[in-house]
Amino acid sequence: MNAEMTFDDNALVLQLFGSHHRNLARIEQKMGVAINARGNEVTITGDADAVEATGRVLTGLYGRLEDGREVGAEDVEAVLRMATAAGGDISDADLTIKTHKRHISPRSPVQADYLRAIDESNMVFGEGPAGTGKTYLAVAKAAERLNNGSIDRIILSRPAVEAGEQLGFLPGDMREKVDPYLRPLYDALHDMMPESKVAKRMERGEIEVAPLAFMRGRTLSNACVILDEAQNTTAVQMKMFLTRLGENSSMVITGDLSQVDLPHGVRSGLRDALETLSGVRGVSFITFTDADVVRHPLVGRIVRAYGESESQRKSGARYGANYDNGNGGDDED
Repeated sequence: MNAEMTFDDNALVLQLFGSHHRNLARIEQKMGVAINARGNEVTITGDADAVEATGRVLTGLYGRLEDGREVGAEDVEAVLRMATAAGGDISDADLTIKTHKRHISPRSPVQADYLRAIDESNMVFGEGPAGTGKTYLAVAKAAERLNNGSIDRIILSRPAVEAGEQLGFLPGDMREKVDPYLRPLYDALHDMMPESKVAKRMERGEIEVAPLAFMRGRTLSNACVILDEAQNTTAVQMKMFLTRLGENSSMVITGDLSQVDLPHGVRSGLRDALETLSGVRGVSFITFTDADVVRHPLVGRIVRAYGESESQRKSGARYGANYDNGNGGDDED
């Protein structure tokens, strides 16, 4: 099957095709079609379904350019990921997050489900491997809500737990001790807002970044509250945190159960919450996989390799092999 497409703006077409038609080459490779470009016209040749899907990819990318957004290699990969997923829906206009510094769109179908859940639920759990955008998207959504005035403040929190290191062993006062644990949250904020705005809003109390221990005894109202690295909470800490939810507030809890740093035998509060709150109205659960990794493609392959290795170890253990489960003691499945 052949299909022809024409794009009106020659300047945007250059960006759409990419340097030396790099974007078109990647689309051809992923979609299994041939694309012939001449001026502002393209001809797509291949299987009927693939040709139709490729047309949607090109239309979607061109629409981004018309909206004033850039189309780089990561954007091409995102649209291809959406187009080749079940359903092939690449429309993200209603899910695009607008912050001071950038517009952020979902880069996988699960990310799209995650953003919808944050819009529709008071409490959302996002569980899955590193690099899937769980925390980044939650912070972006919180920044958007703060900017448009629908909330009064953002509260970002993490448990101060790391493998082989405790707060008391670090030099400095309390702020200097906890800052290294909270740095990823600061980095995400600075991606959404100019650093000067972040500093001013923190001074006014509109943005708070604090370790989980500081949440005890508080009621968090008119806020977007995010708990990162939730796999490193205990069940008691998780219950404490979840019951801080106040009026006109929402919570997003993110974590990766394959990276638990709790002492051996201590059950992860994230695992406990996922099991305990299953079926509770108003709580949504989104599970990410290695297919949703949006960092360097190698990260996805690394996550997949570790997952396969872990499955093999567990399989060996079931048949009597003496394997260490390697998950920091959180071995209750």
